[in-house]
Amino acid sequence: MQVAPIPTLDDETNQIRLMTADIVANDIIPNEHFLRQRDKQSLAHWGRLMGIVKEKGLWAPHLPEEYGGMGIGFLKLAYMNEILAWSPYSNPIFGILAPNSGNQKILVKYGTAEQKKKWLEPLVAGTMQSCFAMTEPDNAGSDPRSIQTRAVRDGDQWVINGHKWFASNAKHADIAIVMCRTEDESNADSKGRMTQIIVPTETPGFQYIRSVPVWGQERGHHGEIVLDNVRVPLENALGKHGSGHQAAQDRLGAGRVYHCMNCIGQMWRAFDMMVKRAMQREVHGGLLAEKQFIQGFIADSYMDIQASRLMTIRCAELMESGFDARTDISAIKVFVPNAMHRVVDRAIQVHGALGVSAETPLEGMYRGARTLRLADGPDEVHRILIAKNVLKRYASGDSWDFGL
Repeated sequence: MQVAPIPTLDDETNQIRLMTADIVANDIIPNEHFLRQRDKQSLAHWGRLMGIVKEKGLWAPHLPEEYGGMGIGFLKLAYMNEILAWSPYSNPIFGILAPNSGNQKILVKYGTAEQKKKWLEPLVAGTMQSCFAMTEPDNAGSDPRSIQTRAVRDGDQWVINGHKWFASNAKHADIAIVMCRTEDESNADSKGRMTQIIVPTETPGFQYIRSVPVWGQERGHHGEIVLDNVRVPLENALGKHGSGHQAAQDRLGAGRVYHCMNCIGQMWRAFDMMVKRAMQREVHGGLLAEKQFIQGFIADSYMDIQASRLMTIRCAELMESGFDARTDISAIKVFVPNAMHRVVDRAIQVHGALGVSAETPLEGMYRGARTLRLADGPDEVHRILIAKNVLKRYASGDSWDFGL
């Protein structure tokens, strides 16, 4: 793994990239075989590596400095994510552990002083775990307006009833941030009815049902929960009444850019593995690198990565500058995971049987790429949004501003 300074970036961003790459390449990747174990030796490695990250001042880059983070902002974190993604163990070692990290950011933006004291600070300290409960088994995840979990006021409490699944980390969570319908349909627009409410998981009526198997993994992190007349105080609402949809979009908009930068980092590692394998593996009288099929894999993968990277960085720069980047967010959300799927697939093919084993990170990357074509909105929804935005712009008499 080699990371060179980028001339167009400021010195601070380049320094963060180089420091991050040094730890990932020299401390995390060489110890991946230890980190995947769950024993005392593994825990010792985790602790040592987290100590290195904190010593270098790279801990919790997603958080402001007042909560122990780096406070580096959106764009610098996007560049950092590209490098962290070289290893599946980097993010937690750098203090970015989903869904806690996303919940922390929402609490920073929408939480009251009391909520921050009660829930944000323990989450940052690592003494509390959380989950985010939005998706429902009986309603389309691509249409948040279909959510049926309801929170009804009763005196100074919310009474919540609903059924959620794919709530990441639900089994270990101390609190759940639950997306609820809180407005009467006749008195609010379709987006304004949703409110996110903080629910301690020990509250009577909060039932953890099971871990939902994903890709054949029985012990996953995606929980199914039922809320049966769960009562919490009105002040547990996160943000203004009816702001749940906007809070979710705030979380997902930046999150989609981070996901895509993560994809790009994983593509670079898969590409690196594929090229090195091709240069070392002999088959049918010569190296794989001498075969034109494999040369095609290398060329196509390089183009997929560079196109994905430029699209994503452009989108991130638009967001950082305050432009409306919704069309570009949807574009990268479709293009980049599909490109990752292609790049990783080629790398697996070059590795043969080894590529589908757990001996390399490729099989995990492959599953992740396919999952991302559904997570944070399926490809089809984003394609429709792109087309609608473009058609709306042209219908208003304006062409697309191709300079942006």
